[in-house]
Amino acid sequence: MQAYHSDHFVLPLPEGHRFPMLKYRMLRDRVAAELPDIELAEAPAALDSELTLAHTPGYVESVSTGSLTPAQQREIGFPWSPAMVERSRRSVGASIAAARAALAHGVSVNLAGGTHHAHADRGSGFCVFNDVVVAARRMQNEALRSGQHRLRVAVVDLDVHQGNGTA
Repeated sequence: MQAYHSDHFVLPLPEGHRFPMLKYRMLRDRVAAELPDIELAEAPAALDSELTLAHTPGYVESVSTGSLTPAQQREIGFPWSPAMVERSRRSVGASIAAARAALAHGVSVNLAGGTHHAHADRGSGFCVFNDVVVAARRMQNEALRSGQHRLRVAVVDLDVHQGNGTA
């Protein structure tokens, strides 16, 4: 089984920021120590063409160039930086790679995914891009291109609140 991670791409957060960025490295370290049969792989970065399967081109451009408004930045909850963009692309890329591996081998995982609060035209709740929807749309496109039937996707959201962008 493959597990994709992106914890090497860390956001430079201000002192005292409430987001627990360290949890991703701790999870990868625990998986490596306790589940040696799992193959850990660094996440690839999602391309603009993949991100725009679920996000507006203007939003992807604003994130990439750092031209988000102050209100958009507050809604995301992270300060903009090139590292934020890279980390966000890697999180989506990990979900795409994990979905592809799961379809080929039956199971796979992204150790840092689930950024389901991001909407098509904005991020929210520490979610810059919606990796769940991007990966689902990418797999649907790949299935159609290979002549398979339309791939149906179910998202099981176990948060204690509504799924925001995924809904």
